[in-house]
Amino acid sequence: MIRTELQTLERRIRKQAALIHRYQARKARTDMRDQAKARRERTRHLIELGGLVSKAGLVDLTDDDRATMLGAFQDIARQLQGDSDTTPADLKTRWRRAGLNAFDAEKVHAGRKENP
Repeated sequence: MIRTELQTLERRIRKQAALIHRYQARKARTDMRDQAKARRERTRHLIELGGLVSKAGLVDLTDDDRATMLGAFQDIARQLQGDSDTTPADLKTRWRRAGLNAFDAEKVHAGRKENP
């Protein structure tokens, strides 16, 4: 009688251990999916930023010199931190306006290509 109860208890313990293991494995898979999704989103964001660098013509203008581009970006960052005569808000507004104009001009140019 005690032997039977002990065997039943051992089976229950094994089942519980298997359930715990399955739960942990499922949680690990979900965590990996979340990490992979976050990594893909970050990669896409960085690719889009690289596209903006290319679209601005910086790659050609600097002969693909990354040190020059980094220095330019650092100069922009310093300007935005307030190390220039123009306020950061004014710079952002001016740059945003110029960027929006460039996007609009690109749309118009693309529309002309589609409708010859």
